[in-house]
Amino acid sequence: MDPSHATVKRWSTPTGGILLALAGATAFSGKAIIVKLSYRYGVDAVTVIMYRMLMALPFFLAMSWWASRSTHALANPLERRDAWAIAGLGFLGYYLASFLDFLGLQTITASLERLILYLNPTLVLLLSWLVYKHPIQARRAWAMAVSYGGVLVVFAHEMSFSGEGVVTGSVFVLASALSYALYLMFSGQMVKRVGALRLVGWASSVACVCCLVQFAILKPLSAALVPTPVLWLALLNATACTVAPVLLVMLAIERIGAALTSQVGMVGPMATLVLGVLVLGEPLNMWIGLGTVLVLGGVYMASQTGEKTWT
Repeated sequence: MDPSHATVKRWSTPTGGILLALAGATAFSGKAIIVKLSYRYGVDAVTVIMYRMLMALPFFLAMSWWASRSTHALANPLERRDAWAIAGLGFLGYYLASFLDFLGLQTITASLERLILYLNPTLVLLLSWLVYKHPIQARRAWAMAVSYGGVLVVFAHEMSFSGEGVVTGSVFVLASALSYALYLMFSGQMVKRVGALRLVGWASSVACVCCLVQFAILKPLSAALVPTPVLWLALLNATACTVAPVLLVMLAIERIGAALTSQVGMVGPMATLVLGVLVLGEPLNMWIGLGTVLVLGGVYMASQTGEKTWT
């Protein structure tokens, strides 16, 4: 058998799909670690996210071009209303959510940031209840309570030694999760019409442009002069923790479905926790462990209802 054919066949199996999902979740988790490392060189959130998006933009444009050549795209050309909708989703789900997340990471640990972001499914449930009047089942309500309890455990622990900065950072990250939850709510119909890859490519490209414009407005040109390690970290963030995970998760969903991909994605907070300890020297104790278990337990309970609302 041709070795290349054997490799392709191996990655097409359910085991290959699970490995792809694991790789995607771990790569996503590395984003917070890289951002925290960048801050050690004295740069701020506006500059860090600008370089991340600048280096990711060519990849997202290429993704958009590739997706536009598909049979689905040719049969459903973008209309003006689609372009405005994609621009709005890109601003909300990729620019605003990312920028608020980067602001929060200036004052909280990567572990707490990932746990707050993992409240996304519960935020979608709450927004669906508020906006569309969808009832919240008792099982989901318990899942939400468990997840929020886990975040509060870690939050209280960090408050005990980091002070008010934890409050500010946590509010920013929670606002980021809320922004992305709104994106998930409003993107459902667009995904069906435009296609997932085309939507992600164009919406992410919009977010990249927003970050570049933001930097041009808020910062002098001299602020673009940063230490060389910041540029390398931005390139790593753009490729390994931004573009690659999107593709890995999409490939995993294609092989094992969205539900199982979501289950495997629960490794994300654990990966962030481990990387935070090993790379950043962040603390690891009983309270952080308990909070992580509670958050993952709540997300698992919510996922058992069949609801797929996060990536």
